[in-house]
Amino acid sequence: MKFIEENEIPDIEPCAATIGCFDGVHTGHRFLVKQVCTTAARHGLKSALITFPVHPRQVMQADYMPELLSCPGQKISLIRNLDADYCIMLPFTKSLSMLTARQFMELLHDRYNVKALVIGYDHRFGHNRTEIFDDYCRYGEELGMTVTKAEPLKCDSTGTYISSSAIRKLLKEGDIETANRFLGYKYHINGTVTEGHKIGRKIGFPTANIAPSCPEKLIPANGVYAVNTWIGDTMYKGMLNIGNRPTANNGNDTSIEVHIIGFNGNIYHQPLLIEFIKRIRPEIKFSSLEELAGQLEKDKTIISKIE
Repeated sequence: MKFIEENEIPDIEPCAATIGCFDGVHTGHRFLVKQVCTTAARHGLKSALITFPVHPRQVMQADYMPELLSCPGQKISLIRNLDADYCIMLPFTKSLSMLTARQFMELLHDRYNVKALVIGYDHRFGHNRTEIFDDYCRYGEELGMTVTKAEPLKCDSTGTYISSSAIRKLLKEGDIETANRFLGYKYHINGTVTEGHKIGRKIGFPTANIAPSCPEKLIPANGVYAVNTWIGDTMYKGMLNIGNRPTANNGNDTSIEVHIIGFNGNIYHQPLLIEFIKRIRPEIKFSSLEELAGQLEKDKTIISKIE
């Protein structure tokens, strides 16, 4: 795959393309890209996906904080594994946001050599997003661009369309297993180990407090999770808590801390990668630290048995 960067003068062969944020680069996105590749082959074109280096709403609304499934670097890494010939990093600007749908399609046609456009089943574009699919088809005929609507990918067990918003909802509910199935990989966060209150150490469960490296990354629902903890190239099972630590009267401050099973080294200020496997239980306030320690022992036994 060839990446066309933001300010690069594009040199692109005639292509079939789709456009979107591709947050998470999940199974629904991969299904969409597969349809683009099929359309490209049918018309004798190259295949391309067009995305944005920065979330469009962050450009339009300076204080907007997206809840991302994939931060920019991770998104690019995931996109590199797709089968398309090109990834076009289109800079989203306020002037771009003012283009009508037809003007935007003309930009794609004239600057990026898009001869066929595959539109996501629920995707709308253009200023105020007032036009519908029939309008896009009409503009395509005027520009010499074939326009087709992609089929959505539906989860067989629930009938839910697989989308970034559906995955965000699952993560906020703590349904990690379904979210991972929709993603096609384990949801994860990167972070650095910081100093904590060291309460876990006092009750036999030392924890690494994690400061996420990407503040825009969505943090799943509060609770206790089975996780994989990666320290460099080595993976350890872990027991992770997200929440306010009510037993320790932590107030309203949310913390992310992991007890790394079978590891006792000093990793302060080192990077970690946490892969979420399953939510074990919600966060609970116990009557004492001793009662909390007893529950953590039970949690550890459950997590140690999870493959």
